[in-house]
Amino acid sequence: MITYQDIKNNQEVNTYIANADKALLALGYTEHSTAHVTLVAENAGYILETLGYSKREVELAKIAGYLHDIGNLVNRDSHSQSGALMAFQILNKLNMPPEEVATIVSAIGNHDEGTGVPVNAIAAALILADKSDVRRSRVRSINAQDFDIHDRVNYSVKKSILKINEERTLIKIKLEVDTHYCSVMDYFQIFLNRMLMCKQAAAMLGLQFKLIINEQQLV
Repeated sequence: MITYQDIKNNQEVNTYIANADKALLALGYTEHSTAHVTLVAENAGYILETLGYSKREVELAKIAGYLHDIGNLVNRDSHSQSGALMAFQILNKLNMPPEEVATIVSAIGNHDEGTGVPVNAIAAALILADKSDVRRSRVRSINAQDFDIHDRVNYSVKKSILKINEERTLIKIKLEVDTHYCSVMDYFQIFLNRMLMCKQAAAMLGLQFKLIINEQQLV
């Protein structure tokens, strides 16, 4: 069986990820390198493992997380759909069983808030893991004068935690935000649709969803 480690060590995959990140750098987007996709993969796996899903489903969630942004190599627009097609080609060439390929491709094709829907547990875990990756180290510019709203929001986040409670009834994203760089309204201006998608993904997994910023519950 194809494992998460196999995908992480795949030179073709890592070349696509690196070049997709270079394309986004040229467009002025925040970091989408191996740091981002590895964190997304690990958090997607954490979600399903904590909820008692099988080891194989956890592995598929990690694979989907690692591959989810390769479509940025083609174009930022519709990157989830182009990424799904690229993942299909890669996984099919590696002889992954069609049922597993289908699950991963559906998850990747539905992870973007513009068009995506949590169509299965893997997709739901991917959505939550992806949308919760907000952190200062994703900002490329070192000059605050050059920050756009995405830079300000990411740079303002001093600490980010994705956590499922012990009862496994609630998942929360807890942020510590330095409002010197970003107001809470700035966050909602670009993240409201993402948080609503997270709420939908959490419900698909049988969980409530909470967003907490500076100890205040906002969703």
